[in-house]
Amino acid sequence: MIRKMALGFVIFLVICVAVYLHFRRPNPVLGTAYAGGRGVTLYNSSAQIRSPIGTVSYGEPLRIEARFGDQVEVRTTSGLVGWTNNNDLITDDLWQNEKDLDARIAATTAESQGHTAVISNLHLEPGRDAPRVRQLKKDVPIQLFRREAVPVPQGTFPAATQPESDTGEESATGANGPKKEDWWLVRAQLDDKSHVSGWILGRFIDLDVPAPLPDYASAANLHIVAWFLLNPALDADGKQVPQYLLVGTMGPEGGVCDFTMMRVFTWSKTKSQYETAFVDSDVCGKLPIDIVRLPVQQKVTMTFKDPGDGSVQTYRMQQTIVRHIKNADSKLAERRER
Repeated sequence: MIRKMALGFVIFLVICVAVYLHFRRPNPVLGTAYAGGRGVTLYNSSAQIRSPIGTVSYGEPLRIEARFGDQVEVRTTSGLVGWTNNNDLITDDLWQNEKDLDARIAATTAESQGHTAVISNLHLEPGRDAPRVRQLKKDVPIQLFRREAVPVPQGTFPAATQPESDTGEESATGANGPKKEDWWLVRAQLDDKSHVSGWILGRFIDLDVPAPLPDYASAANLHIVAWFLLNPALDADGKQVPQYLLVGTMGPEGGVCDFTMMRVFTWSKTKSQYETAFVDSDVCGKLPIDIVRLPVQQKVTMTFKDPGDGSVQTYRMQQTIVRHIKNADSKLAERRER
């Protein structure tokens, strides 16, 4: 009798285990995401009334456990499980594309340096509707690499209001057709010394232009785009003073040209101040500008492309004299002078 009861119990136990294994389903892996913005807060519920249970830093990988509307339940690498908004997360594909972009940009030369003027959204591509990589706070150091003029979508703040994001309201049509705005490809240095790359609205950037160039530009009503060190001069005390090429635009943003004006500033030893050695207000240039310095001959060559016709434009400075070399003869003349 006891043997039969034991056998029956074993059979019942086997059946229970089989049923449990049959109906038990492991939680499906819904993918991996990364914390976006400047950090993500996790909550104990997806309900309207809930409590924060922790935060995760930008870029921390998160395993997606469940989804409910625009709410996502995630698990951190430390095992913390909580809910957050889907808009606060970066998809796996977007994260990899951002890393690839940053690696490419890190290997190129910046055209200028500056910092964010306001809280700014960093996008994977130029345009307000492009995927957002993260949000940068004010005064984040950035390097600028390339400009793109992009049509303004319907509904954004006018440029004069300087909003603290790129999601305001504004007319997207001007007198000459669709209105365009400048976007810059930048590489930002974060507080932890790491870097992130992406596109940011040009009007949200303040350039770190060396003094006194901003004063000269302001007097000429010039919006500075970039500046370049040409060669050093000596002051009255025999100390080296940098001499600059300054390029910029006049008028509204969103044009075909990266810059429409060039100015060369040289140092006057007798007056102990900068002087405008050269001005060209009838130029259409595309960055980058190739600067070739020949210290022995005291010459500097400045070369760039005209985006209108694709021609190569060359300017040569010898001592304090700058002249425009016709593009057909510029390479031949350069070889002869070398």
